[in-house]
Amino acid sequence: MLVHRKKRVRYGVEMPMTSLIDIVFMLLIYFLLTTNFMVDEGIKIKLPQAKASSPQVEKEITVYVDVQGRAYLDNREVALNALFDRLKEMIGTDRNRLVVIKADRGVVINKAVRVMDVAKAAGAGRLCLATEKDF
Repeated sequence: MLVHRKKRVRYGVEMPMTSLIDIVFMLLIYFLLTTNFMVDEGIKIKLPQAKASSPQVEKEITVYVDVQGRAYLDNREVALNALFDRLKEMIGTDRNRLVVIKADRGVVINKAVRVMDVAKAAGAGRLCLATEKDF
């Protein structure tokens, strides 16, 4: 007589997923809330407003121009002739690098255009004048 043993049902070890999901949702809520409160610190300027503005997502070189027409690069005031050298050094061989000019809305347009001219002469392939979204 041949006897066959019954196979036992093996119980698998299961990890409790409820606490893991709770932690993931808490982290998601934390990051959603904190990213809304992050503000770029820098030169105090009021950007011009536009209805058709879109956010920039790529890494760019930012030049600030305040109401008096002074140019700032990396939060330091830079003279126009020194700005040319610094921009040329930052752009290097990448001619497709984006240079964003953030000029105050009260600045005389000639001073902002002068900064754009210096950036173009330094080798910037693309220039952008930053605006705020007008709601």
